[in-house]
Amino acid sequence: MLSKVAERVYWTARYIERIESTARMISIYDKLLFDLPRVVKITWYNLIVINSLESDFSDRYSVRDERNVVKFLIADDNNPGSIVSSLTAIRENIRTTRDVVLEETWEQVNELHMMVTHHLKDGVNRSSRHEFLESIIKGCHQIQGLLYGNMPQDAAWDFLSIGRSLERADMTTRNLDAAMAAVIDLEGDENAINSEQIIWGNSLRSLNSGQSYQRTIRASVYSKLVVDYLINNEQLPRSIDFCLSSMHGSASNLPKSKKVIAAIKKLQKNACIDITDELLGDPLREHLNDIQVSLNELHLLISQTWFPTVE
Repeated sequence: MLSKVAERVYWTARYIERIESTARMISIYDKLLFDLPRVVKITWYNLIVINSLESDFSDRYSVRDERNVVKFLIADDNNPGSIVSSLTAIRENIRTTRDVVLEETWEQVNELHMMVTHHLKDGVNRSSRHEFLESIIKGCHQIQGLLYGNMPQDAAWDFLSIGRSLERADMTTRNLDAAMAAVIDLEGDENAINSEQIIWGNSLRSLNSGQSYQRTIRASVYSKLVVDYLINNEQLPRSIDFCLSSMHGSASNLPKSKKVIAAIKKLQKNACIDITDELLGDPLREHLNDIQVSLNELHLLISQTWFPTVE
């Protein structure tokens, strides 16, 4: 497989995962702000902070309100991480890699791209936003189901798997960081316990893990248990441990993978630690930041190993 083709397949998986995660976050945030007491100081701008887009957002907007945040995350083609920008990138990547991915993928990507671009106002407007975002999530599931359920598990499939798992791990750290930051802001609030449960419950739902948490943990939503579940559970597809194990398995099937495998093992050892009460709070946020930095370094190593730039 040509390195350029491998890179496009890898980024296709990352963008699909990014679109679904962004749609989920916006949808869940609507419900979170509705459920929390008004005295809790959580704003829509937190979504910009979660995705580390503060600088890009400030270049485009001066007002940090709901409409500008949602528009920036969904419809702004100047934001490389927006749903529209990611869909455009997927469309180009699939167009140029149709010989290694299933033919039907091109059709499904085009259908999703047309649906989103033709109904952008539905995403920005609160009254129709939920249905619009649900359509995006279902569209992503159709594409993912087609790719991961029907493609031969060859090199292209391994690059898809690596891209998806790395993006998922990154989004899980961002969700945890946002939830922990919100919980810290509750200090001194007389409704802190109830609000804390609402925050962690919505964090689980944002990662489509609420039902599995209840079935697996069999306990109420509690900070320590949720954090441990989303970091260390070996069976949850969006946990950091599961994502890193998945990357390890896929990288093992590819050539020249020794350095990448070693980096994944090191990251897994450092990231998947025992969660104690003492870790919760700012120490957890520092730990999650370290994981995000390591994931970015892993991405750079993957690029250097399999997608080298020809000077």
